[in-house]
Amino acid sequence: MPFVSQTSLQSDYTLFSSNCPIVIDNGGSNFRIGWAGETDPRIIFRNIVQRPRHKATGETVTIVGDHDPALMKYFDCTRSSPRSAFDSNVVYQFEIMEYILDYGFERMGADGSQVDHPVLITECVCNPVQSRSKMAELLFETYGVPSVAFGVDAAFSYKYNQQLGICDKDGLVVCPGFTTTHVIPFVDGEPVYKACCRTNIGGFHVSDYLKQLLSLKYPHHMSRITWEKVEDLKMEHCYIAPDYASEAQSFQKGGKEAEDKTRCWQLPWVPPPVEGLPSEEEIARKAAIKERQGQRLREMAEAKRSSRINELENELQGLEFLLQQLGNVEEKDIASFLAETGYVSKQEIESSRAKVMQSLRKAKGEPKGEQAETEEKVDPSAAEKYPLINIPDNMLTPEQLKEKKKQLFLKTTSEGRQRAKQKRFEEELERERQNQQDEEKRLENPELYLEQLRAKYRELSEKVEQRKRHKTNGNHTNGNHNLSGGVGRGERLNAAQKERMRLLTTAAFDRGKGEDTFGARDEDWQLYKLMSRDNDDDEEGPDAYEAELARISSRLQDIDPNFVSKPELVPFQPVVEVPSFRPLSKEDFQIVFGVERFRCPEILFHPNLVGVDQVGVDEMAGVSIRRLPSRSQGLDERMTNSILLSGGSCLFPGIRERLEAGIRMIRPCGSPIRVVRASDPVLDAWRGAAVYAASLQFPGQTFSKTDYYEKGEDWLRRYTLRYTL
Repeated sequence: MPFVSQTSLQSDYTLFSSNCPIVIDNGGSNFRIGWAGETDPRIIFRNIVQRPRHKATGETVTIVGDHDPALMKYFDCTRSSPRSAFDSNVVYQFEIMEYILDYGFERMGADGSQVDHPVLITECVCNPVQSRSKMAELLFETYGVPSVAFGVDAAFSYKYNQQLGICDKDGLVVCPGFTTTHVIPFVDGEPVYKACCRTNIGGFHVSDYLKQLLSLKYPHHMSRITWEKVEDLKMEHCYIAPDYASEAQSFQKGGKEAEDKTRCWQLPWVPPPVEGLPSEEEIARKAAIKERQGQRLREMAEAKRSSRINELENELQGLEFLLQQLGNVEEKDIASFLAETGYVSKQEIESSRAKVMQSLRKAKGEPKGEQAETEEKVDPSAAEKYPLINIPDNMLTPEQLKEKKKQLFLKTTSEGRQRAKQKRFEEELERERQNQQDEEKRLENPELYLEQLRAKYRELSEKVEQRKRHKTNGNHTNGNHNLSGGVGRGERLNAAQKERMRLLTTAAFDRGKGEDTFGARDEDWQLYKLMSRDNDDDEEGPDAYEAELARISSRLQDIDPNFVSKPELVPFQPVVEVPSFRPLSKEDFQIVFGVERFRCPEILFHPNLVGVDQVGVDEMAGVSIRRLPSRSQGLDERMTNSILLSGGSCLFPGIRERLEAGIRMIRPCGSPIRVVRASDPVLDAWRGAAVYAASLQFPGQTFSKTDYYEKGEDWLRRYTLRYTL
């Protein structure tokens, strides 16, 4: 059952007399406050405080208890986590405790700064005197309460259930709480604190253990596995196994029993939309949209092209006008005229005009043939473009010699570029001619053409693979005729590498004869030039077989739908499988509870599962009985015959049977053992305190501010509430 807080503002505070006590159950998990004599507390909220900062204003606010998730989106909680006033089960942060008491009294309707009602507040067993003293000082000084009484929550729960007839005067109360678990023996209706026992394991550790297991099991859903949700899952699904080992073994084997005990939490999941076949109207609508988009892009491209043409025409007119003016300028004024225009010579202006004309024709979309003819017409002759090439060096100045070298380099580069361009043009024509011939053959007899093309592809594939094997393993096998390709180092070398090896061998052989005179002659140093010459690429040039194979493969892919090209052979290349992508389904958003259902609450009986070297609740009962100051067989039997389970962590199904079986193992055979659960393990502590505070003898168990300051801490250390009035 998920926790539900009650924080509505009470309006009847003034209707209660000042003699009516206020009862507070200050638990490690929840804070409960109400009036004495009532059956239920008025206010219930979580015993935590959080101080986030507002995202807009930057103001720090104090939030006590539970928070509304819809309101928390306006606050920055990254630097402020929920804080508790407890260290284990002892109050030590009284600044936080003051926030909690302020909120509790304000919700009760106490509008003033003074709370003029006696207060009965619960505490843990054997609470340190420092914590008790600070709590009394806080209640007296800050709130001005007239009197205070401290009592143990488990003792109030036992006395309340004793009045209901559930347990006897002599017995044990086992209280697994939020952070600790206590076992307190009762003799004649009074707790024996010297024989009580405590273990630092409680509901908090069960929830934390469950959160860790689910986060490790489902790391992709950690944001959804919040503390509040884990608390709800714990109370709804967890249980105590009768035998932990056999239960875990049954889940390990699987089967119907384990499947029936498995629970599933379905996270929010929206299935992806199923895309059906589009209708004719949808296809027509998309086609119209695509056509409009294409038309808009064409208009934009045309506008950009027109703007470019206008810019080029204006630039061309400017250059022609500049050349016309240059023709009218006298010879002596040409240098100053060119300096004003920013050009160096007339040739530079003509070259710029040629480039602009070429760009203009390209922008207008003229054919390449016309552009080439225009370039030939516009391109000035080599004599005009490189005037210093044919002049002898002895007739030139040093500056002209540098310019001649530059012109010679430019001419060579330009001619090489023209030859490469012509070669590419011829290769393209040859490919077009060959493709045209192939197309004619295909149209004459498609089946025969396809069969010939496949045979040629197989033949070329074998040749290419054979060449690759020869490059890797050499042209011959070794002396053992190993057909698997295992060859020696020398058989794997090409001609250039063999020549380099011969030079090294010759140099080493000559060096070993008598005196080492290598390097005395200039011819010796030519060896380094021969060795460093890059001749490895003699046989690594472009392979005609591979080019033809690529062309035929492309042709087969175009005309044969069943054709699959062979993968390229790469030696020593591991095959990496591409992981297949699977769309997310409903099962990917499910959190399954199997062994976690009983593994987490098992730490109450075996705390060593989470690294706590202490005993479980069943052994604690035996330890508490053995600590009784006056033991007898009859007293031990009365103790085990009335064992009460109280506290929030005793709500797990199966805990009563498991505790009874554990105590039976440590008690003599035939001992009476009876384990009962409280009528309401969560609220019985407050209800017992409310019944106790409503009795007429209650004022005699309280102490006032005057008593506290007069008697001091030593008296407060010995202060003990008497539960039988």
